Amino acid sequence: MSKILTVFGATGNQGGSVVEAILADPALSQEFKLRAVTRDVNKPAAKRLEAKGVELVVADMSSADSVAPAVQGAHTVFLVTNFWESMSADIEISQGKAVVDACKAAGVQHIIFSSLINAGKASNGRLSNISHFDGKARIEEYIRSSGVPGTFVLPGMFMSGFETMIRKNPPSEPAGYTLALPVDPSKAKAPLFDAAQDTGKMFVKAAIKNFPSQTGNRILAASDYYTIDQLMSEFSQVMGKPAHAVQIEDDKFKSFLSPAAAEELLENMKLLEDPGYYAGESLAGSLALLEEKPTSWKEFVEKHKQKWVNFDH
Repeated sequence: MSKILTVFGATGNQGGSVVEAILADPALSQEFKLRAVTRDVNKPAAKRLEAKGVELVVADMSSADSVAPAVQGAHTVFLVTNFWESMSADIEISQGKAVVDACKAAGVQHIIFSSLINAGKASNGRLSNISHFDGKARIEEYIRSSGVPGTFVLPGMFMSGFETMIRKNPPSEPAGYTLALPVDPSKAKAPLFDAAQDTGKMFVKAAIKNFPSQTGNRILAASDYYTIDQLMSEFSQVMGKPAHAVQIEDDKFKSFLSPAAAEELLENMKLLEDPGYYAGESLAGSLALLEEKPTSWKEFVEKHKQKWVNFDH
Protein backbone atom coordinates (compact mmCIF):
# COMPACT_ATOMS: atom_id res chain seq x y z
CA MET A 1 0.00 0.00 0.00
CA SER A 2 1.32 3.47 -0.94
CA LYS A 3 2.42 5.84 1.79
CA ILE A 4 0.74 9.25 1.87
CA LEU A 5 2.79 12.36 1.13
CA THR A 6 0.92 15.52 2.12
CA VAL A 7 2.02 18.65 0.26
CA PHE A 8 1.21 22.12 1.59
CA GLY A 9 1.26 24.95 -0.94
CA ALA A 10 0.54 22.40 -3.65
CA THR A 11 -0.70 25.02 -6.13
CA GLY A 12 2.30 27.32 -5.57
CA ASN A 13 5.87 27.35 -6.88
CA GLN A 14 7.49 25.08 -4.31
CA GLY A 15 4.62 22.72 -3.45
CA GLY A 16 3.60 22.42 -7.09
CA SER A 17 7.15 21.47 -7.99
CA VAL A 18 7.10 18.74 -5.33
CA VAL A 19 3.85 17.27 -6.69
CA GLU A 20 5.16 17.22 -10.27
CA ALA A 21 8.47 15.66 -9.19
CA ILE A 22 6.80 12.77 -7.36
CA LEU A 23 4.38 12.12 -10.22
CA ALA A 24 7.26 12.03 -12.71
CA ASP A 25 9.50 9.73 -10.68
CA PRO A 26 8.81 6.05 -11.46
CA ALA A 27 9.84 4.80 -8.02
CA LEU A 28 8.43 7.59 -5.84
CA SER A 29 5.09 7.69 -7.70
CA GLN A 30 4.65 4.03 -6.71
CA GLU A 31 5.87 4.55 -3.15
CA PHE A 32 3.73 7.60 -2.38
CA LYS A 33 0.12 8.62 -2.83
CA LEU A 34 -0.09 12.41 -3.07
CA ARG A 35 -2.41 14.56 -1.00
CA ALA A 36 -2.51 18.26 -1.90
CA VAL A 37 -3.58 20.84 0.68
CA THR A 38 -5.59 23.73 -0.70
CA ARG A 39 -8.11 26.25 0.59
CA ASP A 40 -10.17 26.05 -2.60
CA VAL A 41 -10.65 22.69 -4.33
CA ASN A 42 -12.46 24.40 -7.20
CA LYS A 43 -9.68 26.68 -8.42
CA PRO A 44 -8.15 25.63 -11.76
CA ALA A 45 -4.73 24.72 -10.34
CA ALA A 46 -6.38 22.36 -7.82
CA LYS A 47 -8.57 20.82 -10.51
CA ARG A 48 -5.48 20.12 -12.63
CA LEU A 49 -3.91 18.24 -9.72
CA GLU A 50 -7.08 16.25 -9.16
CA ALA A 51 -7.10 15.25 -12.83
CA LYS A 52 -3.63 13.74 -12.30
CA GLY A 53 -4.91 11.54 -9.49
CA VAL A 54 -3.84 13.76 -6.60
CA GLU A 55 -6.14 13.73 -3.56
CA LEU A 56 -7.32 17.22 -2.61
CA VAL A 57 -7.99 18.19 0.99
CA VAL A 58 -9.19 21.54 2.32
CA ALA A 59 -7.34 22.86 5.35
CA ASP A 60 -6.32 26.16 6.82
CA MET A 61 -3.29 26.44 9.06
CA SER A 62 -4.89 28.42 11.88
CA SER A 63 -4.91 25.52 14.35
CA ALA A 64 -3.73 21.94 14.74
CA ASP A 65 -7.38 20.78 14.69
CA SER A 66 -8.06 22.43 11.33
CA VAL A 67 -4.87 20.93 9.88
CA ALA A 68 -5.53 17.43 11.25
CA PRO A 69 -7.45 16.03 8.21
CA ALA A 70 -4.58 17.03 5.90
CA VAL A 71 -1.94 15.04 7.78
CA GLN A 72 -4.02 12.14 9.11
CA GLY A 73 -2.38 8.88 8.02
CA ALA A 74 0.47 10.70 6.23
CA HIS A 75 3.98 9.26 6.32
CA THR A 76 5.72 12.40 5.00
CA VAL A 77 4.65 16.05 4.97
CA PHE A 78 6.15 18.81 2.83
CA LEU A 79 5.52 22.11 4.61
CA VAL A 80 5.94 25.57 3.15
CA THR A 81 4.67 28.68 4.93
CA ASN A 82 3.89 32.02 3.29
CA PHE A 83 5.01 35.13 5.17
CA TRP A 84 3.95 37.43 2.34
CA GLU A 85 0.31 36.44 2.64
CA SER A 86 -0.08 38.07 6.06
CA MET A 87 3.21 40.04 6.32
CA SER A 88 3.25 38.85 9.93
CA ALA A 89 6.00 36.70 11.39
CA ASP A 90 3.73 35.84 14.33
CA ILE A 91 1.02 34.47 12.02
CA GLU A 92 3.56 32.53 9.92
CA ILE A 93 5.15 30.98 13.03
CA SER A 94 1.74 30.14 14.48
CA GLN A 95 0.70 28.40 11.26
CA GLY A 96 3.94 26.43 11.11
CA LYS A 97 3.57 25.31 14.72
CA ALA A 98 -0.05 24.27 14.09
CA VAL A 99 1.05 21.97 11.27
CA VAL A 100 3.88 20.51 13.37
CA ASP A 101 1.53 19.85 16.30
CA ALA A 102 -0.94 18.14 13.97
CA CYS A 103 1.88 16.05 12.46
CA LYS A 104 3.04 14.95 15.89
CA ALA A 105 -0.50 13.98 16.92
CA ALA A 106 -0.99 12.03 13.68
CA GLY A 107 2.28 10.11 13.97
CA VAL A 108 3.85 11.61 10.82
CA GLN A 109 7.31 10.10 10.33
CA HIS A 110 9.01 12.84 8.32
CA ILE A 111 8.49 16.60 7.90
CA ILE A 112 10.33 18.29 5.05
CA PHE A 113 10.22 22.01 5.80
CA SER A 114 11.06 24.89 3.46
CA SER A 115 13.22 26.83 5.90
CA LEU A 116 15.73 29.72 5.96
CA ILE A 117 18.53 30.86 8.26
CA ASN A 118 17.97 33.15 11.22
CA ALA A 119 19.36 36.33 9.64
CA GLY A 120 19.07 38.29 12.88
CA LYS A 121 21.34 35.84 14.71
CA ALA A 122 23.70 35.33 11.76
CA SER A 123 24.27 39.09 11.50
CA ASN A 124 24.61 39.56 15.28
CA GLY A 125 21.44 41.66 15.30
CA ARG A 126 22.50 44.04 12.49
CA LEU A 127 19.82 42.69 10.13
CA SER A 128 16.88 42.41 12.50
CA ASN A 129 14.00 43.02 10.09
CA ILE A 130 14.16 40.02 7.73
CA SER A 131 11.03 38.48 9.20
CA HIS A 132 10.44 35.99 6.38
CA PHE A 133 13.83 34.40 7.21
CA ASP A 134 13.70 34.54 10.99
CA GLY A 135 10.12 33.24 11.23
CA LYS A 136 11.02 30.15 9.21
CA ALA A 137 14.11 29.62 11.37
CA ARG A 138 11.84 29.68 14.43
CA ILE A 139 9.56 27.06 12.86
CA GLU A 140 12.61 24.93 12.09
CA GLU A 141 13.63 25.14 15.76
CA TYR A 142 10.12 24.06 16.75
CA ILE A 143 10.27 21.03 14.44
CA ARG A 144 13.66 20.06 15.86
CA SER A 145 12.25 20.19 19.40
CA SER A 146 9.00 18.39 18.50
CA GLY A 147 10.37 14.88 18.22
CA VAL A 148 9.07 14.53 14.63
CA PRO A 149 12.03 13.76 12.31
CA GLY A 150 12.69 16.71 10.01
CA THR A 151 14.78 17.55 6.97
CA PHE A 152 15.17 21.23 6.09
CA VAL A 153 15.31 22.47 2.50
CA LEU A 154 16.46 26.11 2.36
CA PRO A 155 15.44 27.71 -0.95
CA GLY A 156 17.86 30.17 -2.50
CA MET A 157 16.83 33.29 -4.38
CA PHE A 158 14.22 32.54 -7.02
CA MET A 159 15.62 33.06 -10.51
CA SER A 160 12.11 34.10 -11.53
CA GLY A 161 12.40 37.12 -9.22
CA PHE A 162 14.91 38.65 -11.60
CA GLU A 163 12.31 38.71 -14.38
CA THR A 164 11.04 41.96 -12.87
CA MET A 165 14.25 43.19 -11.22
CA ILE A 166 16.37 43.24 -14.39
CA ARG A 167 14.90 46.13 -16.37
CA LYS A 168 15.16 46.94 -20.03
CA ASN A 169 16.73 50.38 -20.43
CA PRO A 170 14.26 53.12 -21.44
CA PRO A 171 14.35 54.38 -25.05
CA SER A 172 16.24 57.50 -23.95
CA GLU A 173 19.23 55.37 -22.84
CA PRO A 174 21.55 53.00 -24.75
CA ALA A 175 19.98 49.62 -25.55
CA GLY A 176 20.46 46.97 -22.91
CA TYR A 177 19.45 45.98 -19.39
CA THR A 178 20.15 47.22 -15.87
CA LEU A 179 19.86 45.70 -12.41
CA ALA A 180 19.82 48.31 -9.65
CA LEU A 181 20.45 47.02 -6.12
CA PRO A 182 21.65 48.56 -2.84
CA VAL A 183 24.77 46.35 -2.65
CA ASP A 184 28.26 46.18 -4.18
CA PRO A 185 27.69 44.05 -7.32
CA SER A 186 31.23 42.65 -7.17
CA LYS A 187 30.84 41.40 -3.58
CA ALA A 188 27.19 40.47 -3.00
CA LYS A 189 26.60 36.79 -3.76
CA ALA A 190 23.18 35.36 -4.63
CA PRO A 191 22.54 31.61 -4.39
CA LEU A 192 20.11 31.15 -7.29
CA PHE A 193 17.65 28.40 -8.12
CA ASP A 194 14.69 27.73 -10.37
CA ALA A 195 11.95 27.22 -7.77
CA ALA A 196 9.21 25.93 -10.06
CA GLN A 197 11.52 23.54 -11.89
CA ASP A 198 13.90 22.28 -9.21
CA THR A 199 12.36 22.49 -5.71
CA GLY A 200 10.80 19.08 -6.00
CA LYS A 201 12.79 17.41 -8.78
CA MET A 202 16.12 18.14 -7.13
CA PHE A 203 16.07 19.11 -3.51
CA VAL A 204 12.89 17.70 -1.92
CA LYS A 205 13.41 14.47 -3.82
CA ALA A 206 16.90 14.31 -2.27
CA ALA A 207 15.34 14.76 1.18
CA ILE A 208 12.87 11.92 0.53
CA LYS A 209 15.34 9.50 -1.05
CA ASN A 210 17.97 10.10 1.64
CA PHE A 211 15.55 9.61 4.53
CA PRO A 212 16.40 8.84 7.31
CA SER A 213 20.14 9.42 6.75
CA GLN A 214 19.64 13.18 6.17
CA THR A 215 17.23 13.63 9.09
CA GLY A 216 18.06 16.81 10.99
CA ASN A 217 20.19 18.15 8.14
CA ARG A 218 19.80 21.21 5.96
CA ILE A 219 19.76 20.93 2.18
CA LEU A 220 20.66 24.25 0.56
CA ALA A 221 18.51 24.59 -2.57
CA ALA A 222 20.64 26.57 -5.00
CA SER A 223 22.52 25.72 -8.17
CA ASP A 224 25.46 28.04 -7.43
CA TYR A 225 26.53 31.32 -5.85
CA TYR A 226 26.63 34.21 -8.32
CA THR A 227 27.99 37.68 -7.69
CA ILE A 228 25.60 40.29 -9.07
CA ASP A 229 28.24 41.24 -11.67
CA GLN A 230 28.58 37.60 -12.75
CA LEU A 231 24.80 37.23 -12.90
CA MET A 232 24.54 40.21 -15.26
CA SER A 233 27.53 39.14 -17.36
CA GLU A 234 25.94 35.75 -18.04
CA PHE A 235 22.59 37.43 -18.66
CA SER A 236 24.26 39.67 -21.26
CA GLN A 237 25.85 36.67 -23.00
CA VAL A 238 22.51 34.90 -23.39
CA MET A 239 20.52 37.99 -24.38
CA GLY A 240 23.16 39.29 -26.79
CA LYS A 241 22.69 42.79 -25.34
CA PRO A 242 24.70 44.91 -22.89
CA ALA A 243 23.65 44.37 -19.28
CA HIS A 244 25.14 45.74 -16.10
CA ALA A 245 24.49 46.11 -12.39
CA VAL A 246 24.53 49.42 -10.54
CA GLN A 247 24.65 50.08 -6.82
CA ILE A 248 21.99 52.54 -5.67
CA GLU A 249 21.35 54.30 -2.37
CA ASP A 250 19.34 52.42 0.24
CA ASP A 251 16.57 55.01 0.27
CA LYS A 252 16.23 54.93 -3.50
CA PHE A 253 15.88 51.13 -3.43
CA LYS A 254 13.24 51.40 -0.70
CA SER A 255 11.33 53.99 -2.72
CA PHE A 256 10.56 51.32 -5.33
CA LEU A 257 8.84 49.12 -2.72
CA SER A 258 5.70 49.21 -0.63
CA PRO A 259 6.38 50.77 2.81
CA ALA A 260 5.42 47.51 4.53
CA ALA A 261 8.09 45.52 2.67
CA ALA A 262 10.80 48.15 2.10
CA GLU A 263 13.04 47.58 5.13
CA GLU A 264 12.51 43.81 4.98
CA LEU A 265 13.69 43.58 1.36
CA LEU A 266 16.49 46.13 1.80
CA GLU A 267 17.99 44.03 4.59
CA ASN A 268 17.39 40.88 2.54
CA MET A 269 19.70 42.38 -0.13
CA LYS A 270 22.26 43.49 2.49
CA LEU A 271 22.37 39.87 3.68
CA LEU A 272 23.93 38.90 0.32
CA GLU A 273 27.03 40.96 1.21
CA ASP A 274 27.42 40.06 4.86
CA PRO A 275 27.10 37.50 6.43
CA GLY A 276 25.74 35.84 3.25
CA TYR A 277 22.37 34.37 2.29
CA TYR A 278 23.36 31.04 3.89
CA ALA A 279 25.86 32.73 6.25
CA GLY A 280 28.73 31.59 4.05
CA GLU A 281 27.91 27.87 3.98
CA SER A 282 29.17 25.85 1.01
CA LEU A 283 26.65 24.32 -1.41
CA ALA A 284 28.88 21.29 -2.12
CA GLY A 285 27.30 18.89 0.39
CA SER A 286 23.77 19.68 -0.78
CA LEU A 287 24.61 19.41 -4.49
CA ALA A 288 26.28 16.04 -3.86
CA LEU A 289 22.89 14.61 -2.83
CA LEU A 290 21.27 15.38 -6.20
CA GLU A 291 20.70 12.86 -8.96
CA GLU A 292 21.22 15.44 -11.70
CA LYS A 293 22.43 19.02 -12.09
CA PRO A 294 19.98 21.78 -11.16
CA THR A 295 19.08 24.52 -13.63
CA SER A 296 21.87 27.06 -14.07
CA TRP A 297 21.23 30.79 -14.35
CA LYS A 298 22.24 30.76 -18.04
CA GLU A 299 19.80 27.92 -18.75
CA PHE A 300 17.01 29.77 -16.97
CA VAL A 301 17.64 33.00 -18.93
CA GLU A 302 17.71 31.05 -22.20
CA LYS A 303 14.41 29.39 -21.38
CA HIS A 304 12.67 32.63 -20.36
CA LYS A 305 14.49 34.99 -22.71
CA GLN A 306 11.31 36.21 -24.36
CA LYS A 307 9.99 37.72 -21.10
CA TRP A 308 12.90 40.16 -21.02
CA VAL A 309 12.74 40.78 -24.77
CA ASN A 310 9.09 41.75 -24.37
CA PHE A 311 9.66 43.74 -21.17
CA ASP A 312 7.29 46.67 -21.17
CA HIS A 313 7.88 49.81 -19.15
